[in-house]
Amino acid sequence: MTAYEPTDAQGVAYDAVVLAGGAARRLGGVDKPGVRVGGRPLLDRVLAACADARTSVVVAEPRATARPVTWAREDPPGGGPLAALGAGLRHTTAESVVVLSADLPFLDEGTVQRLLAALRTGDADGALLTDAEGRDQPLVAAYRASALRHGLDALAHEHDGLTGLPLRRLTGALDLTRVPDPVASFDCDTWDDIATARARIREHGHVLDEWISAVKDELGIDLDVDTKLLLDLARDAAHGVARPAAPLTTFLVGYAAAQAAQAAQAQGGQSGPEAVAEASRKAAALALRWAEEAAAAKSEAAPDATPDARPDAG
Repeated sequence: MTAYEPTDAQGVAYDAVVLAGGAARRLGGVDKPGVRVGGRPLLDRVLAACADARTSVVVAEPRATARPVTWAREDPPGGGPLAALGAGLRHTTAESVVVLSADLPFLDEGTVQRLLAALRTGDADGALLTDAEGRDQPLVAAYRASALRHGLDALAHEHDGLTGLPLRRLTGALDLTRVPDPVASFDCDTWDDIATARARIREHGHVLDEWISAVKDELGIDLDVDTKLLLDLARDAAHGVARPAAPLTTFLVGYAAAQAAQAAQAQGGQSGPEAVAEASRKAAALALRWAEEAAAAKSEAAPDATPDARPDAG
């Protein structure tokens, strides 16, 4: 592993396999990975949760995604989750592999890191989430790749292939650690599930983060956004200058930060977040000076400073 390879929060490289080729019969056969929740396809939401994977493999027919991935397909297509997992696993090299379904609207990077930490700190073959009813969710899990390969090889030898075999034939023989999480384990199997997910992300406390993530994906931006910093800047511009100054200032800050980061990249200078912070600091200081100047002008104006326009004045 080189110093430039993506790693998890503990510096350990991992790969991700996302199974996205199911028939979605309970959704009437619709393209479930492409269903949008919070403005983003479900598949893109899952890929964002494992953005620091060294390799992200999606087992499905290729499509446009917000992040670069490696595509794989089981043979024959539609051969079931074990066949799909085997096809995806062939494109991985890390010993830790996160295995995910493509219909998890609330999965985030923190949950992926918890699964990897649970795997790393124990001797089990894998760590998986359990849902609100305590049921295992083997497609929201981190596994040791060697354990998966051993189990898949044994099943393929016993059944002359993996097509049509249920996932529990593999996971039932593994030693697994359970990590309860009723939110991140929520998957979208029905239209009611989709409606629940869409409603939840619009709850107060979620909507702003969801909106920012959707905009970043739409614009192809991979940048940590300091929301409070930018909101404070917008407030200062609105109060110190004029309300329309808020969106215009934040736009100009983003433009300036992009230019600064691009210019400094070749010289190992500021990163994107650092450039945004510096540009925001300068703009906020300008807004403060502007407001102070306006306040000083008002306080210094004499009560009779307005010219007397009476006919006999002067």
